[in-house]
Amino acid sequence: MAMQSSFDPQAFRTALGTFTTGVTIITTQAQDGSPIGITANSFNSVSLNPPLVLWSLAKTARSLPVFTSGKHWNVHVLSTEQEPLSGRFAMQGENKFAEIQLDNGISEAPLLQDCTARFQCRTAFQYEGGDHVIFVGEVLAFDHSDRAPLAFQSGQYALATRKPRSELRLATTPPPPECSYTEDLLGYLLGRAHYQLLDALHRLLSNQQLDEHAFFILSVLCIRDNLSLSEINTFVSYTGHVVTAASMRFLEKQNLVAVEGSHQAPRYVLTATGRETSLQQLALAKAVEENLSAKLGPGDAQALKVLLKRLIAASDPGLPDLWAPR
Repeated sequence: MAMQSSFDPQAFRTALGTFTTGVTIITTQAQDGSPIGITANSFNSVSLNPPLVLWSLAKTARSLPVFTSGKHWNVHVLSTEQEPLSGRFAMQGENKFAEIQLDNGISEAPLLQDCTARFQCRTAFQYEGGDHVIFVGEVLAFDHSDRAPLAFQSGQYALATRKPRSELRLATTPPPPECSYTEDLLGYLLGRAHYQLLDALHRLLSNQQLDEHAFFILSVLCIRDNLSLSEINTFVSYTGHVVTAASMRFLEKQNLVAVEGSHQAPRYVLTATGRETSLQQLALAKAVEENLSAKLGPGDAQALKVLLKRLIAASDPGLPDLWAPR
């Protein structure tokens, strides 16, 4: 590890940023009754008995006189859905609380909703801390939810995911030394997860007397109706399936799609039956996702989606955007 030979303030800030923290909004009420709130990631616990927490505020902050003279303030540990709220309270402005619903607390300090945790505090001590003032508060009331917390690391928002206590392995025995195909191969993990996730869908498709090929076609038309055969293939080809005129005739006979336009240049739309069939498939897919999210936990489920989107973006060969406006 390289050590700094001279004290560089920016390098010091960067080093401090490697420490992952939660994101909080601290609120209080000014003497004129106006609500005050700021974003802070300096929040920490101090003591369980008595229940004490602390946070710090720069001496240059415009809100410092309000907090130093006030007796009560509330700490809101933000959830992952509240990133825009964090950005709003990090900016200087007079309308931070505009259109925000508040709960009633034990003091007049604003109490935000939908947080991961909230601590209603009374100022116990104030200390000088270099270019900051450190506020220590006695916790008078608190509450928490199962919402995943928003994190902050190296100057960026982050998602916290749980690490298993022991190494997680799918196989009961390690592969032989001469085999380089292991369960840690990303392609294997993605492929196995894909097929396990679609198991219930395959059973539904069987009951509907359809297959995965038809599922892809109906899904595309459910999102983006009135497409030509070549346009459908543009969105389906990455799956390895090729949609033919015979594919569409089969779905037409099942009253799932209808043909518009001329026979020379047909365009395909979902029928009412086709849309209902596709929505049944979507409802099942969402139910499977909700069940999986409950097992993973909301934080891990959201982190998984973020990582998958990053993986897709990093490996994208240039596929068209199915949801782009026409």
